[in-house]
Amino acid sequence: MTPVTVAISGFSSDAGKTTLLCELLKAFPGWEAIKISRGHYRSCGKDPQACCVSHLLSEEPVIRSGRKETYTPGKDTGRYWDAGASNVHWLIVTDGQVEQGIKSALGRVQAKGVFIEGTSFLKYMDVDYALMSARPSGGKIKPSARGALAKTSAIYLFDDCQEETPTTRDQFMSWYKTVPEAGILNRLPVCTSRDLPQLIASIRAIQTAAVA
Repeated sequence: MTPVTVAISGFSSDAGKTTLLCELLKAFPGWEAIKISRGHYRSCGKDPQACCVSHLLSEEPVIRSGRKETYTPGKDTGRYWDAGASNVHWLIVTDGQVEQGIKSALGRVQAKGVFIEGTSFLKYMDVDYALMSARPSGGKIKPSARGALAKTSAIYLFDDCQEETPTTRDQFMSWYKTVPEAGILNRLPVCTSRDLPQLIASIRAIQTAAVA
């Protein structure tokens, strides 16, 4: 059976994607998770000890699966395991390997559903549900996120305190009216941590329909 696919994408690298994915994993025991890391054969410009995957790249997409290969405390994939994922797949690719890589990673999924943290892969496939995580202040939208907006089901506003304040939505609404993407953003539901039960219900309905 083809698994239900849920994308967790983000405007930027600090938009709270992993935190959101982990919250959803807790509600869907038995589901798996895929982490997509894109790299290139040179330093990414950030702290190489923190993020760079250039030394892990190969001529083919690299996929690491299972707890032994993907569990590191505090890292994104480790957090997936701690949140209850039944298996975790770490896909490491160059820009030109994304399409082949995501197909191969999905081929390893045996659960009835999978959460995929990444954005660029949406250029090559459709998913059953797609959440775009963003800061209430909006900020700069990376090119891959801009391209993925057409496939986005809802915007999720992430805040470090994980609590909606009276200004959370207003701040985002004021921001998006000033950007070129205002038209499509205006059509998307905007959610916060308070709306997690509704988001979970939406995904569960998709799962139920898939097995009906």
